[in-house]
Amino acid sequence: MRKTTFLIPILVIAAVIGLSSMFIVDERERALVLQFGRVVAVKEEPGLAFKIPLIQEVVRYDDRILSIDVQPLEVTPLDDRRLVVDAFSRYRITDVEQFRQAVGVGGIRTAEDRLDSILRAETREVLGSVSSKDILSSDRAALMLRIRNAAIAQARALGVEVIDVRLKATDLPTQNLEATFDRMRAEREREATDERARGNEAAQRVRAQADRTVVELVSDAKREAEIIRGEADAERNMIFAEAYGADPEFFEFYRSLTAYGRAIQGGNSSMVLSPDSDFFNYLKSPNGAGQ
Repeated sequence: MRKTTFLIPILVIAAVIGLSSMFIVDERERALVLQFGRVVAVKEEPGLAFKIPLIQEVVRYDDRILSIDVQPLEVTPLDDRRLVVDAFSRYRITDVEQFRQAVGVGGIRTAEDRLDSILRAETREVLGSVSSKDILSSDRAALMLRIRNAAIAQARALGVEVIDVRLKATDLPTQNLEATFDRMRAEREREATDERARGNEAAQRVRAQADRTVVELVSDAKREAEIIRGEADAERNMIFAEAYGADPEFFEFYRSLTAYGRAIQGGNSSMVLSPDSDFFNYLKSPNGAGQ
């Protein structure tokens, strides 16, 4: 009975020690066995593993591809047009032992802080060597590749491999938005002014052409009218000439009557002439008086 009483606690302690000496490595992670803070074993294969209880401890790290959002930063391209860049990166822990030595007990949090500083520095340097048009164009994949390649060497010291770097957004700083909008508004107003000037110029050309057409039409009409009037006067004079040639005495008489009619009209008209003036030839003639 006494042996059984002492045996049960011993078995319990042995079971506890045995269980605490075993640990399982998941296929999605890697594990380090530490003894007094020093790495004594690296467990990279999934499955059951062992350690010395109470003396050794196990630290696990994710073996999958991880993501980090880079803090937004302001860059100044070659054309001095400042931009706020928002990016993210994919990375993976490739050397857990070196990773542990680099970041210590800080783990993933410390590693991402240091990786963020690396990515920010490389992003600022690469984007600062090109123009804003290159950054905003669809061909900026080459720029992201340059940032990744530059960050790989520095991240290797952390036991980390940078797999990819992507620019999520490139925007203007808040203080520059209003100035940019004003510049865009001024450009649109200038274009509108140019369009109105071209419209006014076209309208003036149309009006000038219309005025020229009116002048030409009026000139042609006046010229034709003068021609017709001249032809009519010529025809009239020809008729008069023929009439004068047919009976000169009658024609002379007709002209005298016409002159009388124009000179002696109603109203208070008065004429002062000599009685023997040629104007009264037909009035003094016997034939004229008799008529």
